[in-house]
Amino acid sequence: MKATDPGEFIANLNAGVFNQQLGTALSEVASGVCEHGKKGKVTITLELSQIGETHQVKVAHKLDYTAPTKRGSKREDTALETPFYLTANGLQLFADNPTGQMFTKDQAPVTART
Repeated sequence: MKATDPGEFIANLNAGVFNQQLGTALSEVASGVCEHGKKGKVTITLELSQIGETHQVKVAHKLDYTAPTKRGSKREDTALETPFYLTANGLQLFADNPTGQMFTKDQAPVTART
C-alpha cells in the first residue's frame, strides 16, 4: 500500500473547508505572535475509526488554536468527521473509480434495437 499524501488528505477533510480553516488559523496566530510578541498555538487532532466491517474509516478532525492578543488570548476550535476509503493508494475520499461501470457487458447485456 502506498503512503497517503498528507496535502491531499488535509485538502479533502470536510470537503476542503478544513483546509481553509487551517489557513485562517495559521494566519491569525502568526499575526498575533508578531504583533504582540507572545506565543500562539495551533493544534490538529485526528482520530480514525473503522466504519462497520468495510474498508472505510471515519476521520474525526479537530482544529484548535490560540492567538495572542494585547491583554490575553483569543481561542477557537472546530470539530467534524469525514469518511474515507482505504485503498491501495492510501486514504482517499472516494473509492478507486467512483464513476466507473458497476456491471460488465456480460452482466448487463444491451441488445440492439431492430
